Amino acid sequence: MAPKPTLEQSNIVDAFVPADKNLVVEAGAGCGKTSVLKMAAAAAPNRRGLYIAYNKAIQVEAAKSFPTSVTCKTAHGLAFGAIGRLYAHKLKAPRMKSEDVARLLGINSPIYTSDNIIRPAQIARIVMSTVGNFTRSAHTNILRQPVPRIPGFDDPEAMAALGAEIPLLALKAWEDICNTGGRLPFSHDCYLKMWTLSDPQLSQYDYILLDEAQDSNPPVAKMVENQRHAQLVLVGDSSQSIYGWRGAQDAMAKFDGVRLTLSQSFRFGPAVAEEANKWLHYLDAPLRLIGFDQINSRITTLAEPDAILCRTNGTTITHVMEELENGRRVALVGGGDQIRKLAEAAIQLKNGYGCSHPELYAFKTWAELQDYVDEEEGSDLRSFVNLIDSHGADIVLETVSRLVPEDRADVTVSTGHKAKGREWHRVTVADDFPEPKPTGDGKPGRIPRTAAMLAYVTVTRAQYELDNAGLAWINHYL
Repeated sequence: MAPKPTLEQSNIVDAFVPADKNLVVEAGAGCGKTSVLKMAAAAAPNRRGLYIAYNKAIQVEAAKSFPTSVTCKTAHGLAFGAIGRLYAHKLKAPRMKSEDVARLLGINSPIYTSDNIIRPAQIARIVMSTVGNFTRSAHTNILRQPVPRIPGFDDPEAMAALGAEIPLLALKAWEDICNTGGRLPFSHDCYLKMWTLSDPQLSQYDYILLDEAQDSNPPVAKMVENQRHAQLVLVGDSSQSIYGWRGAQDAMAKFDGVRLTLSQSFRFGPAVAEEANKWLHYLDAPLRLIGFDQINSRITTLAEPDAILCRTNGTTITHVMEELENGRRVALVGGGDQIRKLAEAAIQLKNGYGCSHPELYAFKTWAELQDYVDEEEGSDLRSFVNLIDSHGADIVLETVSRLVPEDRADVTVSTGHKAKGREWHRVTVADDFPEPKPTGDGKPGRIPRTAAMLAYVTVTRAQYELDNAGLAWINHYL
């Protein structure tokens, strides 16, 4: 027997059934947003619905439990069926070196500035990064796509020179990508962008449910908003909008629809809800969470947590090392491939060869990168550089090789970003979430919204026990 809907869930279903209004559902962490979407679909069995899942894993799970009147797809799945299948052979093409991309695009000469020589291979990487950003942006003309910020190429002269050269090269690259016989690297985001640019109308569906709408791919969000024939339901948690740095947008923010909330969390009890509400209060969010009274959550100190959540990749490896020294089997969410590539790039930079890593290729030596991370704009790479300087790249590579799959691990280590959508019984928050420096008059400094949202996501991963020492400084702001 299905559990009785809460009042909030009943209100959402009642607003959905008449089909005359678009809805925006603000659903807090662990508040059962997927469950209420299933309730709504079950209450309208004669209408055809489309549920757009955030990723493949969510789509597979949804397809098992949504009513048969609902088709469950990812945006990429929709686009592949319409356009992507024509480019399937390009998805299987081997990787292409930046030198070969440069030759294909006719980039034969460096760009010279007073402080930099930007070589053809580096120009090609910036072109392809621009194209990648275009596929994930709301822009419809690639000539209007801004040139991405490149660590190490921050001086105005270099950015002006790149701004003059890159757009036309990006257009040339995009034309090759759109050609089924083109030779440039082709990603799943490419056919998704092409599909959304065609203004598709999903007229076979009476309503569309967009999940995780607070971190929408802008082309997908625009495509959904353009479905003028269908009832639209956007569901998510605006306070978990943590992927703006890679181009995601909160589609819920300005969407015109009846606004409803889900505040009863079923993931954790009142103690964790209280910690989450501290961050929601700071964010001036439209809801406060209610902890589930059948879960006895507590804030405590944990010697052996199930998960350790960090702000940076560098800190994750530090905790992996510590847990391995303690004799525990350790998993890293997302695997160690990203860390491994950074460590390999560090070895190349230390040898003075330069490197091809997308975050580091502007640097010729390790010393240049060390100088860069001492500046404010390089702070996001600081923990990684400190890790290599403290332990050595070879030790980092050896550590990554000792990771095990999550189903065999005693403890899982993750960044807060990669932990989104996950939950563990016992969670420790690492100490690399920095408290802002006090103001001149001694008052607490301003917390960036992005940092506050990441903190909210991080503390709400715990179900039963939360060791919140790394974020306890929020109490200074209450």
